[in-house]
Amino acid sequence: MPSDSIGKKMKFLRKERKLTLKSLAEQTGVSISFLSQVERGKSSVTLESLKKIADALDINPSFFFSENNSLENVDGKHEPFHYQDLSHDIRDAVFSPILVTLKPGENKGSAFSHSGHEFLYIIEGKLTVEIYGERFELHEQESYMFDARKTHYWFNFSDQNVRFLVVSSK
Repeated sequence: MPSDSIGKKMKFLRKERKLTLKSLAEQTGVSISFLSQVERGKSSVTLESLKKIADALDINPSFFFSENNSLENVDGKHEPFHYQDLSHDIRDAVFSPILVTLKPGENKGSAFSHSGHEFLYIIEGKLTVEIYGERFELHEQESYMFDARKTHYWFNFSDQNVRFLVVSSK
């Protein structure tokens, strides 16, 4: 899905909820200028920023994605991850299943937190997980569940794709 589609959806929801860019920025900790650029399709959004925005708008991050679509940069290049919503358009569920594919070497990003719990199940490859400053590896067919209020992020330091299931609760 092109970034401007994410931006259009974000702007629609923000206006529907009668939020200004300033108030959304305050709720997310993301700058007003960045939010404006995303809404205008001038900047791509990271998973961590998208999660913060989704939480502030009180929606599931999968709202921004169509099934089997990945994020694209404004210049049409694919981002280093693929994010597939597995909820089959069920919007008010108490959990959200998402299939993530991280490309080789995808190891940039900063830890974030959100409400609920998160469950990870590795389908293919080796995922490096950081929770509350501690890093460890999960391999194929391994899983881990944790309190998502603890800062966390995941990385692919390998030379192969890593595919994993993320189930987040509200």
